[in-house]
Amino acid sequence: MHRRTLLTALAAAPLAAPALAQPGWPTQSVRLVVPFAAGGPTDIPARLLAEELSKLLPQRVVVENRTGAGVVVGSDLVAKAPKDGHTLLYNTVAHSVLRGLFPRLPFDPIADFAPVALLGQIPLVMLVNKDVPAQTMPELLALLRANPGKYDYASSGNGGAVHLGTELMLKRAGLRANHVPYRGTGQVMPDLLSGRVAMYMDVAATGLSYAARGDVRALAISAGQRIPQAPQLPTLAEAGVADAESYTWHMVLAPAGTPAEVVQAANHAFNQAMKLPVVQQKLSDMAMLVRSDTTPASARAYLLSEITKWEAIIQEAGIKVE
Repeated sequence: MHRRTLLTALAAAPLAAPALAQPGWPTQSVRLVVPFAAGGPTDIPARLLAEELSKLLPQRVVVENRTGAGVVVGSDLVAKAPKDGHTLLYNTVAHSVLRGLFPRLPFDPIADFAPVALLGQIPLVMLVNKDVPAQTMPELLALLRANPGKYDYASSGNGGAVHLGTELMLKRAGLRANHVPYRGTGQVMPDLLSGRVAMYMDVAATGLSYAARGDVRALAISAGQRIPQAPQLPTLAEAGVADAESYTWHMVLAPAGTPAEVVQAANHAFNQAMKLPVVQQKLSDMAMLVRSDTTPASARAYLLSEITKWEAIIQEAGIKVE
């Protein structure tokens, strides 16, 4: 009797499906377009998520790197893709500065995209070389205030997150320093370590590693609260600079016009992937503040607030991409 009952129950039960299978999406493999080079700090988490989502969903998620003109080429591909949720954009804070830096775009960063989910935020850390006579962030602020325009700060690229984050901090504090743009962190660090430039507001993932080795001093973090990767570092607000919170954040966007139920299904899938211990651990190692609670509406609200903030800084500081 027990065997007959078991067989009957098994025959009546539906076949097991992946935990995140949603009616109607995805019906084919999903292209996750990354407008950055393979192997970089944006590509790595995108590939991690694609791997884990491919286990959770009934279809594979495949990363496709499309670089060119900053993030314009890859973003344009997604803006003009079919509106079915099978081509998604994995972008960063770079999406929020497009209108401010590039007045002639082949797409509208707001109107042509439907935000799916905000995945995480990586703060910046203020670094100074060991010759700078400031041991704390308040001391650095006092030094800059007493010597307007005397000190240089480096960035890893004109108009990038590091450049804008530093300008935001300076504007909020009412200070001046000279911008020295480089082509990436790899070129900045030798000059910072040798004392050719005084300051560098680096992405926390790399900046904290240099500080841990004693090569430079870390003075403050640009997050809204202290981070577990460096609990001893005060926030900029704690150090006396209000409203200077900044991140290089990661977000998934779909083409505008993608059905709401598909956007919601994709949001659910990415949020569930972000909750996986392997994802949380690996992204935490990159100093990312992992998010797994955003909705399409809250992601859109965050994007709009970032666009407003950074366009104002771009205009106020007169930043242009050459």
